[in-house]
This record gives sequence, C-alpha cells and structure tokens, in this order.
Amino acid sequence: MNITLLDSSTLSRGDIDFAPFQAFGPFTHFDQTLPADVLARCQGAQVVITNKVVLNSKTLGALPALKLILISATGVNVVDLDAAKERGIPVCNVAGYSTPSVAQHVAALLLTLATNVHRFAAELDQWPQSPIFTRLDHPVTELAGKTCGIVGLGAIGSAFAAIAESLGMSVQVFAREESGNKQRPFLTRLSAGEFFRTSDVVSLHCPLTADNEHMINRDTLALMKPSAFLLNASRGPLIDEEALADALRHDRIAGAGLDVLSVEPPPTNHPLLASDLREKNLIITPHSAWLSLESRQRLLQGLLSNLQNFIAGKPSNRVA
Repeated sequence: MNITLLDSSTLSRGDIDFAPFQAFGPFTHFDQTLPADVLARCQGAQVVITNKVVLNSKTLGALPALKLILISATGVNVVDLDAAKERGIPVCNVAGYSTPSVAQHVAALLLTLATNVHRFAAELDQWPQSPIFTRLDHPVTELAGKTCGIVGLGAIGSAFAAIAESLGMSVQVFAREESGNKQRPFLTRLSAGEFFRTSDVVSLHCPLTADNEHMINRDTLALMKPSAFLLNASRGPLIDEEALADALRHDRIAGAGLDVLSVEPPPTNHPLLASDLREKNLIITPHSAWLSLESRQRLLQGLLSNLQNFIAGKPSNRVA
C-alpha cells in the first residue's frame, strides 16, 4: 500500500523512527503540508496519515485511490467524517497515548500559577538589589485543602484528579445528566452553578461538542471565586476567550493556564495575546502537553496497529 504522512513534524523532532511503515509498502512523509499541496501529495496514496492537515469533502472526492485515513491524534475535526463515510473510507484515530504526559503538564500549569515560580525566576536581575533575598512581590497559593473541580472525568481527567489529591486537594466533578461515566464514583458530582462557585481550580478535560462550546463564558466566569484558577489542555473553543481576557484583566479570577486555543496558531490580535495581559497570571503553552517522547512513541504504535488491523480486515479505533 502507498502510504503518505502529511505532517511528520507534528510527531517527530528527529527522534521517531518511521521505518516500520515501510513494511506495509512505499512510505512518503512530509514535515508539513500547506493547503495548496494537499491534493497533489495525496494522489495515488491508499493510506493518508494526518495530524493537523485538513482533509475536506472536495479533497476526498478527488482521491479515488484512498482506502484509509489515519489520524495521528485523538481529535478528528481535521477530517470531514461524513464525506469519508459517504465514500466508504474508514477513518481511525488513536486515543489514550498521551494521558500521563497531559496530566503532568496540567499539573505543571497549576503549580506554576499557584507558586508564581515563572515570575520569580524571571526577576533574577533584581535579586542583588533586594535587602532580603526572599521576595514577597508575588502571591503564593497553597493548594492543600483547596477544591479542584474536574470537567470531564475520562482517562486524563482521572489522572489529573489523582495528582490533585496527592497535593492535598479535594476533588469534585462537573455533573452532566447524560453522562454514563462511572469512573471514581465516590467523587462529589455537582451541577454547574454549585460546581463553579465552590471550585478553587477548574480544569477542563472534556471533548468539544456543540453543547459545551464556550462553556467557560462571562456567566460561568462570574460564578467563579476571584481566587480561582482555570486550566485547559483539552480544546480551545471550550472557552470564550474574549470573556476570559476580560475576567483576567479585571481580576475576576486569579489566573489561567492554557495549552490550547480556539485558533492554532493564534493570530497576532488574539484576545489572550494582548500586551496588558502579560502582567496577569496567564500562562499559555503551544499545545505541547502531549508531546513527551514516550507519548509520541505510543502514538506511533497506535498508528501502526490501526494500519495492521485495517489490512487484516478488522479496522480498529474507527470513528467513521
């Protein structure tokens, strides 16, 4: 089978071996693929692998040889699933590969916000002028005894809940009536109003749906404590970013740690990149929570497993 990987730079920084793909047939990979080049690079391929490169209905309709789409991620929004299904092209993703890495990253965001370690470390040029080496310029929050609210108690949410508990926090969960999630059933599950009012930390770990887009908005931010932190390493559109910028600007919450934005990469006029917010307790990392070497190796194995299962006539992790 002819296999094409459209954006290998999302998977490897030179530390991932793609040679196992060659056992299945001719394999070509590109560091990145611009929209104008997608069609040409996919021509003749029976298998296309993508992370961020969009495969829309028009593109899929122009690829008669295409038999399988592998998404090197959990999120599937880069592929027109309806168009793929209409053309009988299976689409398979990989889930669960990044759980330890993402939970670790969210913990790092929280600890950074709570300790202001990033601000203290950036002021080393001021240390010699201090009459006492210890500086009290930035607040430090002790997390023990605080309440961590989890939205989305899947694998990553559960892993982060365990970390929060190890820090001495109590954990509660945002309740959804339609949810059948039975993980950690002993945790308190609260409706929206009570959840946002009582959480000292709100951490988002849910998938993006039509129902929860902008679930963090002016109303929910207004419910949160002025001392609360907001964390998001899930999906950017869960947050109304204009509303968050306004809340940070007016100290309605104490800080936010984000690894995802609604548009990636963000435009220069993105509301959370405003210069006045640089003085606020806002940390943004470039969708890097998942990218440990161990995580990327698990992702590679997931892609290879999906490909092998497809060839064996038993597609795995099929989303369309």
